[in-house]
Amino acid sequence: MLRIVIPSSDDKLFNEADSTFIQTKETVLTLEHSLVSLSKWESKWCVPFLSKREKTSRETVDYIKCMTLTQNVDDNVYRLFDESNFDAINKYINEPMTATTISNRQKFSNREIITAEIIYYWMVTFNIPFECQKWHLNRLLMLINVCSIKQEDPKTMGHRDSLNSQRALNEKRRAELHTRG
Repeated sequence: MLRIVIPSSDDKLFNEADSTFIQTKETVLTLEHSLVSLSKWESKWCVPFLSKREKTSRETVDYIKCMTLTQNVDDNVYRLFDESNFDAINKYINEPMTATTISNRQKFSNREIITAEIIYYWMVTFNIPFECQKWHLNRLLMLINVCSIKQEDPKTMGHRDSLNSQRALNEKRRAELHTRG
């Protein structure tokens, strides 16, 4: 969860429609990058959020609105965001939120388009409770990835890897026993 404090506007915003200044009070936003947020955003924009396509500034601000847990936020507050607010949000979105790491394995297929429904499908497939849809999205995706790995059949070691493993084990034993073989 991320908390961002947006100071009051102090007549910084001008509404050109009715030629008046817009005033907002200081607002504390609580944001959560979750499957719920992603689902809300995709239902509005009808495009996958987790794609390599660059999002417009309007789409980005709208995703931040979907992430907002704070109730009854004045829309003008989002117009007061500065570069540091966007940097903090991007940093938060990109954090792993887990101690688990997976090496030498591609997380998801490059060809598959990942949408909220695909992630919900994975949750159902792996019997992940729906309460997890409120977790940080990267944490949920890591859990899905771990479930996928644990469910796979153990792979047998290739011939070359087997020989290398045996060679390393023999060298270790020789070093421990101070022998030449």
